[in-house]
Amino acid sequence: MTGNRDRLRNARRWVVKIGSALLTANGQGLDQNAMAAWVRQMAFLADKGIELILVSSGAVAEGMVRMGLPGRPDTLHELQACAAIGQMGLVQAYEFHFRNHNRKAAQILLTHEDLANRTRYLNARSTLTTLIAWQVIPVINENDTVATDEIRFGDNDTLAALVANLIDADALVILTDQEGMFDRDPRHDPDARLLPEVRALDDGLMGMAGGGGILGRGGMVTKVRAARYAALSGCSTVIASGVTPDVLIRLADGESLGTLLLPDEDRQTARKQWLAAHLQTAGRLVLDDGAVRALRNNGRSLLPVGVTRVEGVFARGEIVACVDVSGRQVAVGLVNYSAEEAARIAGSSSEKIAGILGYVDEIELMHRDNMTIL
Repeated sequence: MTGNRDRLRNARRWVVKIGSALLTANGQGLDQNAMAAWVRQMAFLADKGIELILVSSGAVAEGMVRMGLPGRPDTLHELQACAAIGQMGLVQAYEFHFRNHNRKAAQILLTHEDLANRTRYLNARSTLTTLIAWQVIPVINENDTVATDEIRFGDNDTLAALVANLIDADALVILTDQEGMFDRDPRHDPDARLLPEVRALDDGLMGMAGGGGILGRGGMVTKVRAARYAALSGCSTVIASGVTPDVLIRLADGESLGTLLLPDEDRQTARKQWLAAHLQTAGRLVLDDGAVRALRNNGRSLLPVGVTRVEGVFARGEIVACVDVSGRQVAVGLVNYSAEEAARIAGSSSEKIAGILGYVDEIELMHRDNMTIL
């Protein structure tokens, strides 16, 4: 066990991704025994206090099996129909297995637009963090039934990485039918060597990755790309075999299974840098001295009560600057309310938001996790 493997032992929020080849036993229908084993492990980790988000492929593959199709359809409408059919079986199976461990699960279907649009991004984040707080395990898949070629993620490895960024995950665990990442394709080269630990942003990794399988859209290339996306927010990634007994529990114990792809920066530093890079802001929030101190000295979120004035026109989820009364920039971050809403609740306590607006999206005007102090 290396010191870097302690990252998994200490990780409190995991995104686990399971691919089609594993879930459907290479096209034979949902592998209920395998699903039961993974759910048992996730329930065990959840009991230990680990927050889990599951990104699961398998809807299209299950739909193909249910319809008796000999291969993956080529047309988008046929893929979408297979997804609609297969998603029924996929969700039913997860619901059954999680209930066996007294665990609640929730289905979430996402498209690229949901995370590219700032408002939808914050809405998705709020929903996921609420489910996590309620100790419900979200089961996420791409919304293949409505996605088009222009907006689809293209693979659930990428989706899992974007979800990891969305909810500030400490670890992304990609379960596959390979032991991990090799320096050469082990299917064609018996001398290929498993890489136990690499830098996720190492440019040489893409050249080592191979192609995808029949059922999935992924492959080692998409897994490496996903690890690179996750690394941008400081999230560590593990690529490991889903057929290894108790693989999730053993990874949580720090065992050196699969390939660990490490970020160059820690999670908080990477996220702060991402936010700080947004130099173009849509508006400004002028803060009183107490709010400035709370942000700079205490690492607090920005509450409406600390805002004296709202400037500019912006929507929920846009990047907004926070300035002091003299105009000096204090922070930038993703705002939880539009300019019109922010102006109405400025100077008021959080308890009054519902009375003023008639609803509450968040009690904070800007959450500390979505803000960087300048």
